[in-house]
Amino acid sequence: MAEMKHSIQRRCREHLGRFFASYHDPTMQKSAMKALRFLTACDGSLSGKPEGWAAGIVYFIANRGGRPRGVPGLLNADFAQFFGVSMSVIRRRAAQVERALEI
Repeated sequence: MAEMKHSIQRRCREHLGRFFASYHDPTMQKSAMKALRFLTACDGSLSGKPEGWAAGIVYFIANRGGRPRGVPGLLNADFAQFFGVSMSVIRRRAAQVERALEI
């Protein structure tokens, strides 16, 4: 179980790195990497595609504390296409990230 979580964390990190290589926002990138570390430290399972988790983390970071409006400067369709997952998956993962990181 721990090895699978480590594999998902590594693959999420790769997807986040690829995203932030083209979407330059160092502050958001730092927050996304921190959220990934906290998320993988939680007891819950990270089942599913790492692409969905990475996109959900970015979507959560971009929309936390406000009304969901997407990732600034990107259409939802382009964002979903970048990660290769649907917006419904992204929104579901973002909600799971939010619940997992609640304090």
